[in-house]
Amino acid sequence: MDPKQPNSSQDPSGKRRPPMPMRALLAWFLLMALLVTMFQLATQHASKQTSLPYNPDFLTLLQDGRINKAEVVMEVSGQHFIRGELKDLDPATGKPTTFRVEAPITENLVEKLTDAKVPFEFKPQNPLLWQILSSTVPFLLVFGLIYFLFYRNMANGTRGAFSFGKSRARLLNRDNNKITFKDVAGVDEAREEVQEIIEFLRDPKRFQRLGGRIPKGVLLVGPPGTGKTLIARAIAGEAQVPFFSISGSDFVEMFVGVGASRVRDMFEQGRKSAPCIIFIDEIDAVGRSRFSGIGGGHDEREQTLNALLVEMDGFDTQEGVIIIAATNRPDVLDPALLRPGRFDRQIVVDLPNVEGRESILKIHARKVKLDAAVQLRNIARGTPGFSGADLANLMNEAALLAARRGADTILEKDLEEARDKVRWGRERRSRVLDEKEKRMTACHEAGHAIALALTEGTEPLHKVTIIPRGQALGATIQLPEKDKYTEGRKQLLGMIVGTMGGRAAEKICFDDITTGAASDIRQATHIARMMVTEWGMSDNLGPQYFGTREELLFLGREVSRSNEMSDETARKVDAEVKRIIDESYDKALDLLTRNRDKLDLLTNILIERESLDGRDVDDILQHGRILSAAERNAEEVAKESEKAPPPPA
Repeated sequence: MDPKQPNSSQDPSGKRRPPMPMRALLAWFLLMALLVTMFQLATQHASKQTSLPYNPDFLTLLQDGRINKAEVVMEVSGQHFIRGELKDLDPATGKPTTFRVEAPITENLVEKLTDAKVPFEFKPQNPLLWQILSSTVPFLLVFGLIYFLFYRNMANGTRGAFSFGKSRARLLNRDNNKITFKDVAGVDEAREEVQEIIEFLRDPKRFQRLGGRIPKGVLLVGPPGTGKTLIARAIAGEAQVPFFSISGSDFVEMFVGVGASRVRDMFEQGRKSAPCIIFIDEIDAVGRSRFSGIGGGHDEREQTLNALLVEMDGFDTQEGVIIIAATNRPDVLDPALLRPGRFDRQIVVDLPNVEGRESILKIHARKVKLDAAVQLRNIARGTPGFSGADLANLMNEAALLAARRGADTILEKDLEEARDKVRWGRERRSRVLDEKEKRMTACHEAGHAIALALTEGTEPLHKVTIIPRGQALGATIQLPEKDKYTEGRKQLLGMIVGTMGGRAAEKICFDDITTGAASDIRQATHIARMMVTEWGMSDNLGPQYFGTREELLFLGREVSRSNEMSDETARKVDAEVKRIIDESYDKALDLLTRNRDKLDLLTNILIERESLDGRDVDDILQHGRILSAAERNAEEVAKESEKAPPPPA
């Protein structure tokens, strides 16, 4: 457990409550056992006694001599009854059957019992006070038990059965929250936008003096794992104010009105602890659009949302309470939640770029032992699309791999292996391929590598392997020089050519095709369709947009595409997509046919070594073999000398 996180043994002020003594726990256990025992005995006693009428049943039993013994109980009112047991055994228990008879006062019971030779005795009934106490004390004990177990727990701040209307927000006070912006990297723009919130919490009068109004609410938007929660905690840590954290799912319960009650209680706690920050994670769980179309609505969730809207309208930022929420689905939030006066500001926390990834890796590298030769820049370049959580997982996996090897430090190869494991899965060396499948896989990946290496506009080749990972039998990995946010038409066509290179290589080497190109075909078709329908890169159809995505909010995903084009245009779109893919496949086929010798050579080396890096592939394509380290150094020196300007005359 994180020591910075509050637990159930802490009250809202952050002070630790003393645990319940063992003697008190034992006393409660014994009390419960006593109550259960008394109830069972009373139930058993009542169930054993059979009520009989005096005439004729009791008199008949008395005449037949079937009564073993009896007691004549004298009541306070002057009446009396007979209690005793029969000689007959109960078939269920094997013990004598007990009975009770209401006897009339006029009857001479003593004579009849004496004549029947039944042993008996007189027994006065318990006093009235004892009857009252015996009937009320168990109820008082049960009531007292309920009081101490539930109401006392509520007074101590614990979550008893009557506290489900209380807020479940966890409090991090100034002493427990050690997170600052030193622990946050890769989100420089977001840090700049929240800086004024920190300054307001530190010195509210500075803004109030000028008549400025700080935003009531800040909505952090971004993909999962980008550090939205970490930013919120860092804001509280920098401002040195209490930090209330709650998830959107904690508001919604099966009981109507509980969520709204928790919202009101959360804001009340915030006002008492002002200045402070209230952080609602995954607010889309409670803040979805009030929707009554397909799938119906959710009354409890909508009531909770209404309570949240009212509370955000009802407090003033001058009180020093800032609401911060996080979501990765801003498109499903209710418009009333996003209007000015509630969540005034939306801050995008996007995936980090290469510089941001390097900074994040450096932060996580503080906790592990890296080798001095490790270049985190190379790892950052090879992880485009990784979030902060992915990079943290990468560093942890690298540490585990190094520990498994028995190494003292983490090498760069450990980080690369961890990157491949996070992205594609663990190596599956247990999946043994026969010679034909292994050659087919090597030929497929060699086709990818050659097509990518010899096609203009593609990213540099980083690694080729035929070691199975996840569901893939092999992989061809590229290493971008820098992050790209747009792609040109030549680059996209080059990507399709490289993608179809594997299928073309199978056709050349074996005059056959396999199922291994399924993902390649899917990727190529997606790129080609996007080029035609959304990016306007078709020569035949021109810069036009075809079709829009429609989403159902209660599903939260794309379910259909509206038909904004005629059937004839749709056929033209399909024909254009097919043309792009066919031309790219023909280009890959021609490229590999002209370099058949290099394709065979690379295939054979892949079968032998299983993995090759980008420099090995370049050596094979340029020199027909893999150069030694000395030869590569000499080649690099020669290239540098060619680039150097000539000396002045």
